[in-house]
Amino acid sequence: MSDVADSISEDDLPTDFAAMRALLLVERAARIAAEARSSTVEAKLAHMKLEIARLRRETYGQSSERHAHLIEQLELELADLEGDVAQDEIAAEVAAAAAEGKTLSPARARRQPKRGPLPEHLPRERVVIASPTVCPCCNADRLSKLGEDVTETLEIVPRRWFVKQTVRERWSCRACETITQPPAPFHVIARGRAGPSLLAMILWSKYAMHLPLTRQADAYAREGAPIEVSTMADWVGACAATLEPLTQLIRNHVFAADRIHADDTPVPVLAKGKTRTGRLWTYVRDDRPFAGSDPPAAVYFYSPDRGGAHPRTHLADWTGLMQADAFSGYAALYTEGRAPGAIVEAACWAHGRRKFFDLASLAKAPIALSAVAKIDAIFDIEREINGLAAECRLAIRRERVAPLVADLHTWMRAERARVSGKSKIGKAMDYMLKRWEAFAHFLQDGRLCLSNNAAERAIRGIAVGRRNWTFAGSDRGGERAAAIYTLMETAKLNDIDPHAWLADVLARIAETPSNRLSELLPWNWDRQKLAIAA
Repeated sequence: MSDVADSISEDDLPTDFAAMRALLLVERAARIAAEARSSTVEAKLAHMKLEIARLRRETYGQSSERHAHLIEQLELELADLEGDVAQDEIAAEVAAAAAEGKTLSPARARRQPKRGPLPEHLPRERVVIASPTVCPCCNADRLSKLGEDVTETLEIVPRRWFVKQTVRERWSCRACETITQPPAPFHVIARGRAGPSLLAMILWSKYAMHLPLTRQADAYAREGAPIEVSTMADWVGACAATLEPLTQLIRNHVFAADRIHADDTPVPVLAKGKTRTGRLWTYVRDDRPFAGSDPPAAVYFYSPDRGGAHPRTHLADWTGLMQADAFSGYAALYTEGRAPGAIVEAACWAHGRRKFFDLASLAKAPIALSAVAKIDAIFDIEREINGLAAECRLAIRRERVAPLVADLHTWMRAERARVSGKSKIGKAMDYMLKRWEAFAHFLQDGRLCLSNNAAERAIRGIAVGRRNWTFAGSDRGGERAAAIYTLMETAKLNDIDPHAWLADVLARIAETPSNRLSELLPWNWDRQKLAIAA
């Protein structure tokens, strides 16, 4: 009960109905107000927890997947609590007004905080409220406009389905009686009835928004455009085949680089009566950290397992610098005598740091805390030189970073002699000490990054999407997903809207000669669009 009810004794309770009703309204208003205050406190606590988690992530670098999952859960919890706060505040103000005998609309009960202006690039639709024709005070009609107040509201019109009719008129020549007619328009799907924008939306929803075809079919049916799941599956397969030349061009571009990032992630695959675990491998070319002029791109491959034979097949004709984790399947790529040449290994400092960070955050181990602090000092300098030319990066590393790396190596060897090899801290040290040449290789080449985060970012969306689509339908489905992910992720790396790009490419790819297909690649497509706009 509320403080109002507690302060009234049993003898003081009113006996008539009206007084009792008024007392109940006051008590109800006080109780709702207390609940609103409680919701506000809970929301503030959740907000503080979320900010603490984010600050820890910023302080200690990229967090593990477990910490990233915790932040996602906190964000969901905070969103629900903020909704509760808004609902409780409105209910409290309406209840208080009712207790005082007033009427207050829920929509006007809560003053919204002041917001920034809405995006300037969005079109404006002007709706003018009819003004009075006479003065409400003296009823005179001599009104003069002084100005106006404009209230902006962000709004959206649901997507509009329509049937596009392409009319081809037939003409007959009266002189020679020859009948002429323009050729039929190109369809991505032979004898299909899906336009390029619809196909692009289905691909975008499935592979970028991670919505299975079954959920898409339900949404389209509710919008009045029912499409069978099997029909959409046929369209997805046909689009993958049509776009295969672009996928191959992106693969060629990635493996033309002298330095790449590599990583993989598990993918559940549907099998008879169960699911098995396949893999999606990614190789990323991103020269932006050392001011490279070549556009970034990512290529994906699917395999039914995580055998080392798969990366050997993917990289059979490639040699250069590869940044990756310590997966044993990569070992054969680094051996001398490999044809066409040994790949130079560059280890990921984020992986090495993560092992110490877990021990520092969970067990508060002093050695782990010191290791994290020493590694973070190296990361701080790397953030300063990100985006500089390779020669400049190398010069700064030799001057400022090399002493820190040497000090870390000396300290770690000394501490390793004092701890057990079976302890977690000993295993964390061995992970770096046994691969120290690969960890220190970035001091010899300004093109190398300190971490493999470029590849990890490329597979992060897939890891999140697994919660929605649960599993791939087959090995062929995994291969098709790898091809479409190649197109989607490359477009995003070049700051291109994949949906708009795919819609335009699907509409034009048939009439584009094979020797000009490179014009449709994301980085060239963007420049072309800018030129047309100019």
